[in-house]
Amino acid sequence: MPTLRDIMTPDPVTVDPLATLKEVATLMLERDIGAVLVVEHDRPTGIITDRDIVIRAVAYGHDPGTAVTDYTTGDVFTMEAETSVEDAAREMAQRQLRRLPVTEHGRVVGMVSLGDLANRTVGELDQAALEGISVPTPTDR
Repeated sequence: MPTLRDIMTPDPVTVDPLATLKEVATLMLERDIGAVLVVEHDRPTGIITDRDIVIRAVAYGHDPGTAVTDYTTGDVFTMEAETSVEDAAREMAQRQLRRLPVTEHGRVVGMVSLGDLANRTVGELDQAALEGISVPTPTDR
């Protein structure tokens, strides 16, 4: 049975809590990604998406020099790298997560996205998970 380690993108882009919105947006542009983890001592403390930046900051005319932590979604849900893809898909659907940080002993080692599930897995459970996750939510995590 495949695990998150098998489908994750290793070494996700991370920033420390003092990074600014502009720095994070620039990283997203340079790396062609839509989410960045905020970490302290290799432990995730928040996640910010391109949508968070646009909806929570730019739309209100906030200063791009503001610390990213003012706009992150805290309480980051993570799963261990040895978790089965099936269990992860179920959790992502239940929690309506589009991105899932993958950890090893609490330290971030990768990221699994909705696209990773769609592109790298097959099965009815995966389809059900994808359908559950793709329902828009107020924060569109």
